[in-house]
Amino acid sequence: MHTIHAKDVNTALDFPSLIDALQEAFAKPAGTPQRQVFPLDQNGMHSDAFAVLPAWNDKTIAVKAFTYFPDNPKKSPQLASLYSKILIFNRLTGEPQALVDGTSVTYWRTAAVSALGAKYLARENAQHLLVFGTGNLATYMALAHATVRPITTITVWGRDPYKAQNTVNAIKKVRPELEINVCDNIEQCVRSADIISCATGSPTPLFPAEWVKSGTHVDLIGNHNHDRRECDTALITDNEVYVDSKLNVFAEAGELLIPVDEGVYSLDRVKGELSQLCSSTVHGRQTDSQITVFKTVGTALADLVGAQLVFEKHNS
Repeated sequence: MHTIHAKDVNTALDFPSLIDALQEAFAKPAGTPQRQVFPLDQNGMHSDAFAVLPAWNDKTIAVKAFTYFPDNPKKSPQLASLYSKILIFNRLTGEPQALVDGTSVTYWRTAAVSALGAKYLARENAQHLLVFGTGNLATYMALAHATVRPITTITVWGRDPYKAQNTVNAIKKVRPELEINVCDNIEQCVRSADIISCATGSPTPLFPAEWVKSGTHVDLIGNHNHDRRECDTALITDNEVYVDSKLNVFAEAGELLIPVDEGVYSLDRVKGELSQLCSSTVHGRQTDSQITVFKTVGTALADLVGAQLVFEKHNS
């Protein structure tokens, strides 16, 4: 059995091939039980957690396990907040194939899933991408969206201007031909954006829905808690909402669950999930004036696809 480290994952993966592999996999039948997230603290303060995500398709069986300790970086600069491993098996024989670094795969697949959603939901001529967040995912999100749409301008917002500039610099290293800047006026940036990608730890909405112009696509990936959210109620109730996985989003995402608790939204209004978009059983954007919303919390099938693609390239 192979052990594949983060540097090998980053060498093996690229967004065009990963997005294509995800699109193919989500269009086909797969086993995707609800992911299990276990809080390790009893105080309900959204602290330490352990999670297990199983999945299988016609090629591979996979299980990802990860730990989330958000205070780790405060304890030591050598500690990360997230550690993850993906174990994959041959679907035909059950033979273990590889233990893959799950943290790096998670960054790649999270961004690629959002970009795949944007292929169906963002306007084809979308040019201005606004990224909320300056964490590890931010650069991946920008590069993934710029793979599926003709992005010419990327604006990065963060609470820390220094981190925002570092994110701008990281994106520029890969895509120097694009105009990339730090957002210094949230309202102005939101009103001008064609795609808004949110990858933050914010417990409250980042901007009011009234700032979002017609035709915008909003991508929400930062929150996995039922009582937190990156957008307000109006963005959900007034627009077309899609999700990566109904099973997981309906159990975890405050963006939808808070409006439900408020009595102004029902989950049956969600237009569809990623597998339905990829299999063409549900259609995405219908007009250039629609505002579309894509809420993701992560799926084990995406982890499987990322790890399997790494394994195949590692062996080729």
